Amino acid sequence: MPKTAIIVPCRLESTRFPRKLLHVIRGKPLVLWVAERIAAQAPEFSLFFAVDDALLRAPLEAAGFRAILTSAKHQSGTDRIAEANHTVQAEQIVNVQADEPLVTGEQIRSLAKLVAGPVAMATLATPFLAAADFNNPNQVKVVLRNDGRALYFSRSPMPYPRDRAGVVDDAWVRAHPCLRHLGLYAYKADLLERFAKLPMGRMEQIEKLEQLRVLENGYEIAVGLTSDPTIGVDTPEDAEKFEAVLG
Repeated sequence: MPKTAIIVPCRLESTRFPRKLLHVIRGKPLVLWVAERIAAQAPEFSLFFAVDDALLRAPLEAAGFRAILTSAKHQSGTDRIAEANHTVQAEQIVNVQADEPLVTGEQIRSLAKLVAGPVAMATLATPFLAAADFNNPNQVKVVLRNDGRALYFSRSPMPYPRDRAGVVDDAWVRAHPCLRHLGLYAYKADLLERFAKLPMGRMEQIEKLEQLRVLENGYEIAVGLTSDPTIGVDTPEDAEKFEAVLG
């Protein structure tokens, strides 16, 4: 029973990029790029993959990684991790998304440290640098309280510059607290169990952001800041960006 474990939720189907985790980049599926990155960056943590299909389990196990087959009916990655932790039995769980091939050990350790404190859940954010990204609904925004806890997450631009009628440039974005949420989380095991039993929140259903279920039910989420570059592979174009980073 590890005190802290990394569990990566893996779903075969994806609306914007069908079967993206099996998309081959330089002879290797995306899910293996992520697996090898995590293992190299944070070897001190036990690593598991919560998959919903044997097609994902096969390449992971062939490469020596531990994969747990979970229900295909889960509505969110957090629900999938909650099921997988019945097997893992970790006290604290770091959730790295299976489409984040540039995740760093510093980010993972930052999450583990935050969730070891008084909060039951933690996540990360990074400053926006470009107005185009700030206005992109595929890049989720978060606004914070003064103590670093999350106020709200949205696909809409936040904060909204009323005096500029919503029109911003790169300089404005860089000069204001415009934060992009990264799909990395950490939870205490008891919150995971409670999360799986909570009904989907109204805002969660509208925004399609599972972390809103936590806020809607009165729990706090600590947010750490990182400047490490990341690429969440949500589209074929994102896969091309990642391949370009490989050189």
